[in-house]
Amino acid sequence: MLKRISYILCLVLIAFAANAQKSAEPKYKPLRGGSEVVVAAERMNAYLPFLKNKRVALIINQASVVGERSLLDTLLTVGVKVVKVFVPEHGFRGEAQAGEHVDNSIDSATQLPIVSLYGDNKKPKPEFLKDVDVVVYDLQDVGVRFYTYISTMQYAMEACAENGKEFIILDRPNPNGHYVDGPVLKPEFKSFVGMQPIPIVYGMTVGEYAKMLVGEKWVKGMEKLNMKVITCGAYDHTALYTLYIRPSPNLKNMAAIMAYPSMCLFEGTVVSVGRGTSTPFQVWGHPSFKGKTMYSFRPVPVWGKPDPLYAFQDCFGQLAVMTKEEALTIINRRVRLVWLLKAYNWYEDKSKFFNPFFEKLAGTAELRKQIESGMTEDAIRATWKKDIDAFKKIRKKYLLYADFE
Repeated sequence: MLKRISYILCLVLIAFAANAQKSAEPKYKPLRGGSEVVVAAERMNAYLPFLKNKRVALIINQASVVGERSLLDTLLTVGVKVVKVFVPEHGFRGEAQAGEHVDNSIDSATQLPIVSLYGDNKKPKPEFLKDVDVVVYDLQDVGVRFYTYISTMQYAMEACAENGKEFIILDRPNPNGHYVDGPVLKPEFKSFVGMQPIPIVYGMTVGEYAKMLVGEKWVKGMEKLNMKVITCGAYDHTALYTLYIRPSPNLKNMAAIMAYPSMCLFEGTVVSVGRGTSTPFQVWGHPSFKGKTMYSFRPVPVWGKPDPLYAFQDCFGQLAVMTKEEALTIINRRVRLVWLLKAYNWYEDKSKFFNPFFEKLAGTAELRKQIESGMTEDAIRATWKKDIDAFKKIRKKYLLYADFE
C-alpha cells in the first residue's frame, strides 16, 4: 500500500514539475500552418463587394494565393475586372535576386500588363493608374524593417492618395509578429530599406502598419487616402505563423525567416550570409576565417542570376540556425548580435569590415560605433530600450489583433 501511495505521489510531483516548467516558458500558441489561419485573401465575401464593377490593379507576387491558387486567377474566375498587376522587388514569380532589375512585361497566362515597382519606378506613376479605380495590396511580409515590401506599400498608398484611387489591403500574418526589437531608424538614414522610425522587428501586420502610417501622419497626404484593411481570421500576435510559400528567393524556410532580422545586418559587411547556397540567412562566413572554425560553405551562382558574394570560394564561419524550433530558442524574441560581433572580432582589417550600406540596415550610426568600441551584445541592446518602449506605445494604438503582451 505504501509503495502504491509513493508511486502516486511521484506521478503528482512529476506532473506538477512539468506544469511549472511549462508555465515558465513563453506563452506562445503552437506553431501554426497556413491552414489554421484564415488570411484576408481567403475572406472573399469581406472584400469582393468593394471590387464590384471596379477596374482593379493588384500588388502581388508568388505568395499572393487563395488556398493554392493565385489571387489573380481567383479574382478573374469570379468576374473581377483586373486590369493590371504591380509587382515588388523579386518580381511576379518571386525569382529575382535582391537588387536585381525587374522589367515590365505581359503575363503569358492572362495577357495582363505587369508593372515593376522596383528600381527607378518604386512609386506607381499617374499614367499607370489612369485606368484603375482600386488598388489591392496582397504581399506576404516578414515583419522586418529592411524587407522592402512595406516600402512598396507606402509608395502605393501615396500614389493612390494623390490620384484619388481606393486602396485595399488584404492582410496576412507576420511570421515575426510575436516580438519587437532592434534599433529604431533615425530620419537621416531613411531609404528604401527603411522609411520610417520603427525598430528592425516591429511586430505588426502590414494592415496594422498601414494604419500607423496614416494615423501618425508619417506619410504626407494620407488624409486623402480611401483605405480599407481586410483582416485575417484566427490570428493574433502570440501565433507563430508558418509560411508555406517562400516570400522571396533567399528566405527558403522558417529558420531563415526567423533569423533574417539578425543575419541581414551582415549584408552591410564583408561577410557572406550564404547567398548561393541551400541555406541563405542561416549561415555566415568569410574566406579569411579559415582556421578559426571547421564549418565552411561554398557559394555557387545560379544560371542567369548575379554571382553571389565569394562565388566558388570556401567561406568559413558558422551555421547559425537549422530549424524554426532552433531559431525560436536561439533568437528568443531578440535581434541577435552574437554572430556579427564574433565575425567582427575575427576579421583582421577592421577598417574594411563595414560598408556604407550597414547604416541603412541598422537605421542608425550608433550600432557600428558600438561594435567598434567593443561593447557587448547586452550593453548594446540596453541602449535600444528607450526608443523601443516609445515605439511600442505608438504601435499599440493600431493593432488589429490581440497582442503578445
